[in-house]
Amino acid sequence: MMNNNIYNDFNNKKRNYLRIIQRVFLSLAVIAATLAFVFLGSFLGRVTSKPSDEPIFRVTSTTSSSETTAPETTTQATTTIPAVSELLASDALSDELWGPLPEVTQYTPLTRNNVHGIYIGTAQNLDANIELANNSEINSFVIDLKESYGICFNTTNELANSLGYVDVQYDLQDVCQECHDNGIWVIGRIVCFKDSTLASARPDLAICDVTDTPLLFYNEGSEAFINPYNPENWDYLIDLAIEAIEMGVDEIQFDYVRFPTGGTTTGASPYYGIEGEVPSRSAAINRFLQTARREIQYTYGVPVSGDVFGIAVSSRQDGNILGQDWPTIGLTGVDSLCPMIYPSHYALGTILNGTTYPTPDTAPYDIVYYALMAGSTYHNQAGYSVVRPYLQAFDASYLGTGNYMTYDYNAINSEIRAVQDAGLDEFILWNQRAEYPTGNYGGNAG
Repeated sequence: MMNNNIYNDFNNKKRNYLRIIQRVFLSLAVIAATLAFVFLGSFLGRVTSKPSDEPIFRVTSTTSSSETTAPETTTQATTTIPAVSELLASDALSDELWGPLPEVTQYTPLTRNNVHGIYIGTAQNLDANIELANNSEINSFVIDLKESYGICFNTTNELANSLGYVDVQYDLQDVCQECHDNGIWVIGRIVCFKDSTLASARPDLAICDVTDTPLLFYNEGSEAFINPYNPENWDYLIDLAIEAIEMGVDEIQFDYVRFPTGGTTTGASPYYGIEGEVPSRSAAINRFLQTARREIQYTYGVPVSGDVFGIAVSSRQDGNILGQDWPTIGLTGVDSLCPMIYPSHYALGTILNGTTYPTPDTAPYDIVYYALMAGSTYHNQAGYSVVRPYLQAFDASYLGTGNYMTYDYNAINSEIRAVQDAGLDEFILWNQRAEYPTGNYGGNAG
């Protein structure tokens, strides 16, 4: 019995020694494998750590502009995007109706231009206007992508083509290339909510009365509007904008980004929901612009601008009817706002800065200067969009003899001087025929 115990004890010790040796060898093997992995990873890191042409981005916050998060570790170079902040206070009715603003999943730094522009419609008089730009301070063209009657460029958008209102009047890529070859910035104009064709084809997208019947508006040429409250309409307009960007457009400008004015042809009132239970008109326009800014400006680095009625700058009451509240619309984060400060659009006997103007069209400098100064309390605040007024470059003969003047180069340039004297710089000239007098368009610089 004693011998067996000695034998068993010997075998147990032997097995223990063998286990220890196995563990030592296993540990050495693990260490060797780890060193090999580290060496290989270091080698591959030197090969693959070149900056990517398309960095991966991610949103770090949707509420704070001061906090950022360290980049995620990936196999590709990663850039942390700026926190997506909103200057406008959260609105409970807006959040209840539309939900949160869209999350930004890709970011491109904004590229913008100090715009001294002219409107050229559907690329009208392109060669002559390029020559004008090459010999003046003009550096940007506004071209129509979508008008109230339909689409002007060669879009492939399914909804647009299904409506049969795509009327291709130029090749967008060719126009952009020619402009870029001459150092000209291309702004694509999209008429938003005035769209009688879409409203007729899709009554569910139109501004309707309480019986869901689309309405026509006297002051809008007895045409229908699509509903600014409906996010399906927002998506359609943003999709068109993104397609144009991919074809070479440098900036997107939303026009008719407002509600219609005046009464309806039936006398019925628009119905947007139970009063007090839906956001204001201004909240609807602001939310659309905030959405467009996130999906276009943040994602593609392409500026978004919005056209605003000139009266909204000096009359908050009128602005709220339009859905263009001057104190808040510039806090939506869009790059610029373009109030249409046309002297001809002001009523006879308009009072600005305590002065009565019997015929505003004949006082281009004063009307532009005092109209801009009237809204400066708001647009001078931090974070407000750049103010880039549209200026009159046409004769308003429809006003009648004595109520209008010829807008030659000196008259137009006096408006530019007014912009500069009001502390601004950017502008766009509007002429429906895209015909402009020869000149430098330098304002105070001549």
